Amino acid sequence: MEAISEARRHIDNAKDFLSNNAKKQEGMYQDKKYVKIAGHTAYTGILLALNQFLGEKNKKTPKSVEWYQMELSKVDKSLLAKFTTAYQVLHIDMGYQGSQSAELASVGLQNAEIIINWVETRLEKTQH
Repeated sequence: MEAISEARRHIDNAKDFLSNNAKKQEGMYQDKKYVKIAGHTAYTGILLALNQFLGEKNKKTPKSVEWYQMELSKVDKSLLAKFTTAYQVLHIDMGYQGSQSAELASVGLQNAEIIINWVETRLEKTQH
């Protein structure tokens, strides 16, 4: 389950960027650059885990968020909701817009961890 380890490493790295570089003051991160890096890093971690679970149908072409949403809608609606929130928070709000809210970042990272744990549980079941 190398993909799960790598996904978790991405989440840990994202947390490190926020805690060590983004300079939190009064619930807001001061350095947008590191917020953006953290958002992209955490979102990539989610995709690593999901690709392992869903299978990479075409490795040369990156999949769209709509593809992930469609695939997840067939598997687990609750997970789809977590993914949609994580996409919005980590990829859009943090990764592109540099949203400086520590509370928002926390929600995104929590959803990322839930998704990765969910994938790990499903992969363990299929290996037994």
